[in-house]
Amino acid sequence: MTTTRIDVITIFPDYFAPLQLSLVGKAMTEGIIDIRVHDLRDHTTDRHRSVDDTPYGGGPGMLMSPEPWGMALDAVRSAQQAPNQRPLLIIPTPSGEPLTQELAHRWAETDWLVFACGRYEGIDARVAQYYGDAKVCPDWAGVREVSLGNYVLAGGEVAALVIIEAVSRLLPGVVSNADSITDDSFALGAMADLVEGPSFTRPRTWRGLEVPEVLVSGNHERIAAWRAEQAQIRTQSRHLR
Repeated sequence: MTTTRIDVITIFPDYFAPLQLSLVGKAMTEGIIDIRVHDLRDHTTDRHRSVDDTPYGGGPGMLMSPEPWGMALDAVRSAQQAPNQRPLLIIPTPSGEPLTQELAHRWAETDWLVFACGRYEGIDARVAQYYGDAKVCPDWAGVREVSLGNYVLAGGEVAALVIIEAVSRLLPGVVSNADSITDDSFALGAMADLVEGPSFTRPRTWRGLEVPEVLVSGNHERIAAWRAEQAQIRTQSRHLR
């Protein structure tokens, strides 16, 4: 079994305690995923353990300095476990490309992911530029700047947690019933670009509301057609296509 390695660099390591829970925690226990969280401040050189400074050109807020990031990323990279293993650097940022299920599937096939969790006004742009340059850093698999949506968070930790969970559940052995992944919203194949329709369980009647008759008909062809139709309706009603 191949273990997927995930390194996270942050100034708030305790933020990632929830990874010990649920499916991801179980996958860590079983050796499917190896998650290592690193404190960026361990790579500072002043007594205040400073990681930020004022931005060139002025403007509000503080910007994360490139030097602690360079030292931290180099330290993570030096812990290579297999020959020719190259990490992919993921930087959560509102200005990045949108996170999609397709990206999650692609990264689930990558054996080493590194997350750089920015704070304040973000990370000095030269960090992404440097590690994304294949000529300068051939031992890295590139840089992807990723956004969860058109809004701003206080830092990259929440986004990293979301991405790690989205990727981890796609790894073989993490979800016990593999069919549940193929039926997900935005799953590759028939569900690409679609959200799932409504789902129901017992009791058949709840507070005067009935389960749709087709779902208790036993006619699997009709059920499949109904679910496909509901996925189309829900997707269109929520302006997702």
